[in-house]
Amino acid sequence: MSKKKESELGLTATKDKDFSQWYTQVIQKAELIEYTDVSGCIIFRPYSYAIWEKIQAYMDKLIKVRGIKNAYFPLFIPEKLLCKEADHVQGFIPEVAWVTHAGKTKLKERLAVRPTSETIMYDAYKKWIRSHRDLPLKINQWNNVVRWEFKHPVPFLRTREFLWQEGHTAFATKQEADTEAMDILKDVYSKTLVDLLAIPSILGKKSEKEKFAGADYSLSCETYLANNKAIQACTSHHLGQNFSKAFDISFLDENEKKQYVWQNSWGFTTRSIGIAIMMHSDDKGLVLPPKIAPTQAVVVPILFEKTKDKLLKESKKIVDELKGVSVHLDDREEYTPGFKYNEWELKGVPVRIEFGPKDMEKKHTVVVRRDTGKKEFVKLKDLSKYVNKTLDDIQDSLYKKAEKFLNDSKDKANNWNDFLKKVKQGKLTLAPFCNTLQCEDHIKDKTGGTKSINIPFDSKVKKGEKCIQCKKDATDQAYFAKSY
Repeated sequence: MSKKKESELGLTATKDKDFSQWYTQVIQKAELIEYTDVSGCIIFRPYSYAIWEKIQAYMDKLIKVRGIKNAYFPLFIPEKLLCKEADHVQGFIPEVAWVTHAGKTKLKERLAVRPTSETIMYDAYKKWIRSHRDLPLKINQWNNVVRWEFKHPVPFLRTREFLWQEGHTAFATKQEADTEAMDILKDVYSKTLVDLLAIPSILGKKSEKEKFAGADYSLSCETYLANNKAIQACTSHHLGQNFSKAFDISFLDENEKKQYVWQNSWGFTTRSIGIAIMMHSDDKGLVLPPKIAPTQAVVVPILFEKTKDKLLKESKKIVDELKGVSVHLDDREEYTPGFKYNEWELKGVPVRIEFGPKDMEKKHTVVVRRDTGKKEFVKLKDLSKYVNKTLDDIQDSLYKKAEKFLNDSKDKANNWNDFLKKVKQGKLTLAPFCNTLQCEDHIKDKTGGTKSINIPFDSKVKKGEKCIQCKKDATDQAYFAKSY
């Protein structure tokens, strides 16, 4: 492998100076995505899809243990169904892709390509729910959706087609629905972000302007990135009875009285992969938390003709003895060890195990951590235990580092001038807020795009506090920032 080709492997942009170009290089050179001729539609290459499969497997268990069952509903939604709930259709129409023809024949009714599944699912729910005995109805589906956004597409974060799970549940009482909406946010979504992706977040309620179209309220996990932008990681929506009344999803209660169901919808997307990449990766390339890494450790034998056969045999033993670890043996002979080190660093493999003739003689290996670059000599007999412990430590260290960054990015403002100053500094700024659409529009206009992120659950408004912008009585303390 020539020096020229080896040098072309690495990144040429840095995270702190050109975040956008750095991210683009990371996702392409680490072989996560490929662009297509349709703007905003990307190919999930096997490496990134393997990450999504790990997220699916972890979250699917958390969903099923709650008695929620998986199903699949059609991709195409008749226009009459999409238009049944007024606020919902108002929110989604600008992003809907329509099917108008089958071959050369014009369809009698336009079909929406699924932007979300409330309407197609709830048309079925009204048939399935008749009695209080049919409740609760709890269904989830893993699928793709299309939202034809005209903003600048960013792979994983904002694409016209993306993958997700969407849960849709119906209950006899509001209390049951409220309880579930919070449970999904805290004990499914936040747990997945923390335990699997090492992503800290702020849990809270979306503003009236930012809530889901057709919801009574929306809950979210929000986090903050190194380019001073906030990003929504996931949402859990309480729909109240807005859709059940629009679709006539009703039941006879124990007193034979007609009631409308209370509903939730909640979703977690492949955006989470992009957040993890931006959160953890560095100027050498991808840094993956071990729990989502398709390959957790790579063994790189240092091959010489004289010792090659014996070294490869011992290397395969190392692979076999690494219990509970997804490990790959890079026995390619056409690449130099240095090239392999750089490649696996670029792909974010958490642990690299270097093994040469001298290591074989001394019965040890060199173990290198991807997150810190720290090297350790580890005896072969201790390797499996050491690698497993190191993977746990990397997972924990990545979370703590990200949590410190999130906390250091937070600030508070109590007056407008201070607010403008903090926002300009790129801070995630907590400020008193009246939570009206008009006021939020004014804040966005006056700050060049700053908007409310969410209203954290642990925030309280003090008596007499005024809204940061309109000076009316504040109803909430909300975080503000520019965001994806």
